[in-house]
Amino acid sequence: MFDSWFDDDRQVARPIADLIAELEAGERDADGVAWMNLGEADRARFLDSQRLAYIDEVPVNWCPGLGTVLANEEVTAEGRSERGDFPVYRRPLRQWMLRITAYADRLIDDLDDIDWPDSVVTMQRNWIGRSEGAEIIFEIDGHTQMRVFTTRPDTVFGATYMVMAPEHPLVDEIVTDTWPDGTLPSWTLGIDDPTTAVAAYRLAASRKSELERQVENREKTGVFTGAFAINPLNGERIPIFIADYVLMGYGTGAIMAVPGQDDRDWEFAEAFDLPIVRTVEPPSDFDGDAYTGEGPAINSGFLDGLAIDDAKARIIAWLEINGHGRGTITYKLRDWLFSRQRYWGEPIPILHGPNGELRAVADEELPLRLPEIDDYKPNASTDEDAEPTPTLARADDAWKYVEIDGVPYTRELNTMPQWAGSCWYYLRYLDPDNADRFVGEAAERYWMGDDGVDLYVGGVEHAVLHLLYSRFWHKVLNDLGYIGTNEPFARLFNQGYILADAFQDSRGVYVPAEEVIETPDGPMWEGQPVTRSHGKMGKSLKNGVNPDDMFDEYGVDTLRLYEMFMGPLDTSRPWSTRDIVGVHRFLQRFWRNLVSEDGDLLVSDETSNGSLQTLLHRTIETVTRDMEHLHFNTAIARLFELNNELVGAGPVPRDVADAFVRLLA
Repeated sequence: MFDSWFDDDRQVARPIADLIAELEAGERDADGVAWMNLGEADRARFLDSQRLAYIDEVPVNWCPGLGTVLANEEVTAEGRSERGDFPVYRRPLRQWMLRITAYADRLIDDLDDIDWPDSVVTMQRNWIGRSEGAEIIFEIDGHTQMRVFTTRPDTVFGATYMVMAPEHPLVDEIVTDTWPDGTLPSWTLGIDDPTTAVAAYRLAASRKSELERQVENREKTGVFTGAFAINPLNGERIPIFIADYVLMGYGTGAIMAVPGQDDRDWEFAEAFDLPIVRTVEPPSDFDGDAYTGEGPAINSGFLDGLAIDDAKARIIAWLEINGHGRGTITYKLRDWLFSRQRYWGEPIPILHGPNGELRAVADEELPLRLPEIDDYKPNASTDEDAEPTPTLARADDAWKYVEIDGVPYTRELNTMPQWAGSCWYYLRYLDPDNADRFVGEAAERYWMGDDGVDLYVGGVEHAVLHLLYSRFWHKVLNDLGYIGTNEPFARLFNQGYILADAFQDSRGVYVPAEEVIETPDGPMWEGQPVTRSHGKMGKSLKNGVNPDDMFDEYGVDTLRLYEMFMGPLDTSRPWSTRDIVGVHRFLQRFWRNLVSEDGDLLVSDETSNGSLQTLLHRTIETVTRDMEHLHFNTAIARLFELNNELVGAGPVPRDVADAFVRLLA
């Protein structure tokens, strides 16, 4: 992906060499500048800004105590790491990113071409979050401009304050030295100057996860920057706050707040004594707070009386004519943060030159392998300002440093996340011994056909991570001509979960279920009370059952059959070790029907007839149909019925025994 770019005109990924050729031929320019007028360093910077894989500074969950970046789900509600209970800080770090946002429209549109559950399709659409609206430019009094995205540009006359994400790069530029006259005490955090107040609020926000910041009905907090923006429609000076309910990763990281038409803005305005202006007339019997329904525009100048859709079109036209904004589309989807500071992960095959230039590792050096190091643990620190040091920094200099044509290069020391391999493993499985390509054309064409993998069975928990990443990765490979299908998985089936008791300590961290002791006072772990819940059996909830224990007591076939018999495949069902005994007895009875206690075979060479033959044929038909439709539990129930018919019936006809064994296998 480093050697590829996304052609917006064609809506496909292409080799970066194609972009260079078009720039050199004058068919394209570099952000308005002719290619021939750029120096070598500027050319390199422009190309790096276009690549599908690029480096950017983005806010992340940084845990110095663990020495690595954490995913949102690895951070507790208290802003601490689930593992080790270390503090986690929200801070900007330079990270590798993949430009998945370039594929946003294709990822949405192509959902119509695959046979996936409606719930997963809806989750992916919502995760990508395509929103049509406008970008509006607000002048900042005495400073520069700020841009906001809104899906409701028709309400701009009702914007009575602005809010920036605490991480917004303009905050440092606009914050004032002193509070302006008339600043309300509730706007200041009780601190004497804006610079100190803003710094204190940003530090507090950095200790919250994005999930925590987006919780509904939480108390709205914020602080005034001391700066004002100018509403381009009515010239009003409106105060600019920072607040943690606005995220840097969505839209422009700043909003115009219209409390009359937005619930969160209303709550903030009430908390900070800010004016509220309605711009849509509610029904006469409406007695609520923010009104989010339909109605004619009011208090909106030349928009008054227009319906919402008409008002949107009219205001976007005005913004574009007068140079104050434009109609645009934005997405909730963000580019994929693709680097980790851990050792375990695919090494990123990029070299860093002495002047910051980037260079891909030569093809003949691939696959790049991790070096052997003595200590695999991340570089932990108690200093919250500690800079991240990837574990690969401990590698030998002979691995870290490379010289090419007399120029010294340093290898990239971050590694890829766990999702990297899972995005394309199914393609490598088709042709695992191919030393020239990750999959040969003939093998890919034979197995993948026109539509991709025929059936993918996987949990709904992968809907917006692995399954979305795989679709993106697959489309890039298809665009570049490495494969011949547009989608990886033609049909998706979501299996249900096996459920079991799970337990959390006072911090909300899950503890090993097998170590919990039941007492008259409730469940206890290491002498402390824990809270019982019921959830999916697995590593994250620490409530798994060791299959080896089941193998030792009942055998592999019993466990396999029990899991298939627990209930419909697409529904969740509770685990019960007691219930596995019934399946074990079924297998024992089947064995006794075919083999005597002395080990003699109880099978005759006769062919079945009468009612037994009818039952056999009906069983074959229903089991075959149920297996094809993944109705494993009902298929096994039919085998129970056939087995009951054989009990005490004497030698089993060979055609029955043969068919039964095949069906059971």
